Amino acid sequence: ERMQEREEEEEEIEDPNDEEDLGRIFAKRIRWPVRNLRYGGWLAQEVVRDLLRVFQELLSNSFFPVLQPAIRVGSTFEGWSPSESDTVYRMFVPLKPPRGHVFHLELDPVGEMPLKDSCIRVELECTCTGERLVEDMLCFLHHPKEELRRNQAPSLLSTLCTGSYLDVEKTVCWFQKFVRPAWMLGSYVHHYNMRVLPSSNTCKLQLTNNFWKIIFIEIIFGVQQGNSDIFLCSQTTETISTPSTTWPQSHIVAEAKFFSYVAREAPRDSFHLKCLQLCTHILEGTSFSAYALKTIVMHLLTSIPLSDWRRRDFLLRLLDIMQYLRQCVEEKCLNHFFFGNENVPQEVILPPNFQTAKSHNLFKDLVQDPAAHAEALREFTEL
Repeated sequence: ERMQEREEEEEEIEDPNDEEDLGRIFAKRIRWPVRNLRYGGWLAQEVVRDLLRVFQELLSNSFFPVLQPAIRVGSTFEGWSPSESDTVYRMFVPLKPPRGHVFHLELDPVGEMPLKDSCIRVELECTCTGERLVEDMLCFLHHPKEELRRNQAPSLLSTLCTGSYLDVEKTVCWFQKFVRPAWMLGSYVHHYNMRVLPSSNTCKLQLTNNFWKIIFIEIIFGVQQGNSDIFLCSQTTETISTPSTTWPQSHIVAEAKFFSYVAREAPRDSFHLKCLQLCTHILEGTSFSAYALKTIVMHLLTSIPLSDWRRRDFLLRLLDIMQYLRQCVEEKCLNHFFFGNENVPQEVILPPNFQTAKSHNLFKDLVQDPAAHAEALREFTEL
């Protein structure tokens, strides 16, 4: 409260001829209650943690994917959500193979580019002897099928797979099916009404309390690529229908880790998130995506010293962002942040081939479609 009073006193004496005060004015225009977002983020994290705890208790003797602790991802947790009205708290839940199973990620030939048809092959492994010996478990490979059917839950291959591949839609449907029983046994059942919203590749929850305060949570599933921060992910932004065994490569965890790194290293009064918020507001209604702006800001955060992102530098950094966008549009090229980029902080763990990989152009559509390029140039000129 004292901090808020101090900011209000500063705003009353602001001088619009001062660049630092102009930064304050812009920040005021795009600000909404941070306290509400923080509480919503805390609640989302606790709700998902509680659900996963109950899941583990309910399914301890089954052979479904093992749910790992959730990771906070997306613009809301990164601190730059474009608007409060469409705030969604996204939680990423990594999946590990159950006992007696192994996941094999089938990527492109060199395992580096974000293909649309990445798959997760599920194989059974022997649990009879040696290091893999599991007490009170029958080996799926070496025990008779009739004995397995009578005395043990079915394997993952028999439940959530299509052929030998983990199925996105079956996995999400399985989780959605057990959310209601888990919710009824959880800690928040008497405080919020929970509703599962329709979705085939993520689990979307709507929480409503007695005051009709609504919070949206989206649970995304994925399988880790090695020991890196890159995952094959259930979420897809493609409008074209893809097979349900498709798990696109996702960098959402790596991006969240990058912004956490910047938050630790940047000055306390850093305005890099305000810059990103304002630019996404400016570009609403255009063909330029929020993800393109996010990528540009990530590039600039590793090329401009973090000490130069304070409020006094607000307008200069806005100019840098827009000039970077203009150059990308003119050259029809915006390089993906994690491919072929030596400036990615070491705190973000990437697969070995990422730094030497050929850069991935996010503006490749402008190369292939002259009309789209002309439209992008026109939109930027208007801006």
